[in-house]
Amino acid sequence: MALITWSDEYSVNLKAVDDQHKYLIGILNELHEAMMKGRAQSTTGDLLHQLADYKQTHFVMEERFMERAGFPGLAAHRTCHEELSLQIDEYMQRFQRGEVALDLESLHFLRDWVGNHMVNEDREFSQWLHEHGVH
Repeated sequence: MALITWSDEYSVNLKAVDDQHKYLIGILNELHEAMMKGRAQSTTGDLLHQLADYKQTHFVMEERFMERAGFPGLAAHRTCHEELSLQIDEYMQRFQRGEVALDLESLHFLRDWVGNHMVNEDREFSQWLHEHGVH
């Protein structure tokens, strides 16, 4: 069973953003599956690296959309991105120190953060972009 299943609820009606959200969800689902099948130790490192790298790519793209459009909530949105980046970086550091990097609580935190962020903050900026003819 997937940790997160993509649905229209998560769509921000910007194809590039939605595609990246789907990819991020895929990484979280792979982490969850590995944990559920007892393969977390062997696959967590690669998947955490993917998540850490891709979240940066994704956040930069979103923030560029907002910058170009003059989105007034950019600073607050950027702060949300920085908070999640710090959390993912902490998971990566724990993994590199040989600690258990992710547990179900951590995965549920990521699931909830990503889902809430897409439905609330990302939808807010995409609505603003559409209302101002930027998409």
